Amino acid sequence: MSIGSWAGVREQIQELAKAPGATAVFGSRGHGFALEDPLGEGEVDQLEAQLGVRLPEDYRAFLIEVGAGGAGPGYGLFPVRRVGDRWSWEGDGADLVDPERLSEPFPVQGPDPARLAALQEECPREEDFDEEDEYGEALGEWDRRWEALLWSPERTVGAVVLSHLGCAYRQWLVVSGPERGRIWSDDRADERDLEPLLGAGQEPTTFALWYREWLADAVRTVGAAR
Repeated sequence: MSIGSWAGVREQIQELAKAPGATAVFGSRGHGFALEDPLGEGEVDQLEAQLGVRLPEDYRAFLIEVGAGGAGPGYGLFPVRRVGDRWSWEGDGADLVDPERLSEPFPVQGPDPARLAALQEECPREEDFDEEDEYGEALGEWDRRWEALLWSPERTVGAVVLSHLGCAYRQWLVVSGPERGRIWSDDRADERDLEPLLGAGQEPTTFALWYREWLADAVRTVGAAR
């Protein structure tokens, strides 16, 4: 995908920001249709050199042509910023990303579903305990086992968080491995493993498709609100 393929998108979003009904778009109160300044190609080169990985072409082009973050799906596209000589993404859950492991292949397969189901069955129930303290202790131990299984840092190597939808639901962009360039949904807050975000025809969702679908839906929502 060429950089020019994003031509006009920044201007379209700036127009949306001024449109009556813009606040009807989900998450718009969070990002306000504001966009970070675009990055220079040299800056993206520096970012990639630090991470040890080349970003998917459509996302890379977006950073250069449209902006480093801001208006976008959910409560907005997490901005990537440089503090001193270090680059990082900023947002709710951005700290889940290990920048030292982005060049490792993202694991398509997460924890064994049978193990997850078995552990869910073992979740302590308050009515089974005589003392509240005993229940709290048992639940705390179960939580530690659950987090070790579902929230292991190994689960999200090779991917960056780009957006959150509230209530700890997030969306990731895979940057390494066989799923490179695709968006994955993170509903682990609802005790489900990560899974690929698919289109209406069950096709994988790339960054460009993900963002453009959000933009088209925002335009429709604003038009209906008028």
